[in-house]
Amino acid sequence: MDDDTHPQAVLDELFATIQDRKQTLPDGSYTASLFTHEKGENAVLEKLGEEATETILAAKDDDREEVLAESADLVYHLLVVLAMEDASLDDLRVELRDRF
Repeated sequence: MDDDTHPQAVLDELFATIQDRKQTLPDGSYTASLFTHEKGENAVLEKLGEEATETILAAKDDDREEVLAESADLVYHLLVVLAMEDASLDDLRVELRDRF
């Protein structure tokens, strides 16, 4: 398996795409729309809360497939928030490492 398809690389690849969309703001990009939304940062924060709630409900229902789908949405929106705050995955990794 090469680095481009390695499962461990997916978060880095996704975050790089989010950062690219933040810089280039391509038309028709959902990610770009989160950076330019009229509600500002509140738009993505609302989505983050919505996805967190949906993840919780899926877990409560013991629906593994839905937990994974909603968790992916949750992580995506969290990464957008990190990009908005000019934080990186490495910043997050350091924070997590410092906790254990």
